Amino acid sequence: MTLRNRLFVLLAAIAVLGGVAAASLLHAADRAGEKDRPRAGGPAITSGRVSLASGADRRIVFRNMAWGPHRDELVTVPAGAPAGRRTASGMKCLRFHAAGGTGICLQAVRGAVEDSYRAVVVDSALQERAHYPLPGIPTRARVSPSGRLVAWTVFVGGDSYASASFSTRTAVLDTSTGRLTASLEEFRVVKDGRDHRAADTNFWGVTFSRDDRHFYATMATGGRTYLVRGDLTARTVTTLHENVECPSLSPDETRVVYKKRVAGAPADAPWHEYVLDLATLRETALAEPRSVDDQAVWLDDRTVSYSLPGDYGADLYTVPADGSGAPKRLLTAALAPAFLE
Repeated sequence: MTLRNRLFVLLAAIAVLGGVAAASLLHAADRAGEKDRPRAGGPAITSGRVSLASGADRRIVFRNMAWGPHRDELVTVPAGAPAGRRTASGMKCLRFHAAGGTGICLQAVRGAVEDSYRAVVVDSALQERAHYPLPGIPTRARVSPSGRLVAWTVFVGGDSYASASFSTRTAVLDTSTGRLTASLEEFRVVKDGRDHRAADTNFWGVTFSRDDRHFYATMATGGRTYLVRGDLTARTVTTLHENVECPSLSPDETRVVYKKRVAGAPADAPWHEYVLDLATLRETALAEPRSVDDQAVWLDDRTVSYSLPGDYGADLYTVPADGSGAPKRLLTAALAPAFLE
């Protein structure tokens, strides 16, 4: 083959590869853009004012997962009409929670090469009060009932609680003083009545007491998980019960709902929801038969809510907290709810 022919073949190959690459990029862009277009049958959504302030009307604020121009935005609906029209705030969060007029929004910051993440503390009008860089991918967020304390958890290795390789960092912020505990791993650990020190210790899934001093969380070490009770003043955590992940404290502070690994379940769907009585440490299995990979939220002292995979990414369900009844879908295309009143 002559040099001229070789150059012709090379140029033709480059042209073909360029066309394939361009087509792939256009296809990927179209697929991404598809989520920005409303899908028929989806919830009605309009822009408007979203407030986290206490008021007479009980409402739900959550991350909207429905396709369209308001996907990933915080939206609100009346608690008494969850299937009604959603009001969109314009604020986007990967994880969200709110209480006492304070909100925490864990966000992605899109970069030219890679994304970074930050925690944004907002007031009742969703105006930023402060923000903090995050060392990993956001996964959990909580605000104390008073709105004074905020916690968040990120993955810093691996990408799933079902994986044996993940590592987490959990921070707690006092919004009244600005004091930030960057990692609960700084705290003294009391396990089974003895001081415990181990390099593999991780924490996640904080849930706060009303006193703005104590909290509950998951601690993992030695291949096991534990429910711990923390003291922010003493800077200690103490183990209470084994095989507990992502606890959520009931409004009356007598119980926690959590996910528990059950024997014989698939490796990628190992959990069942339970409620633990904190006085007796008696467990009650809830009536949700599916594996729930979420930190549940209490609607009231009788009902809990949690997310499950759905057509748009996630839907919210409820189930009685006493083990009776059956799960019911509360919201389609919704994630990370806060129940406010």
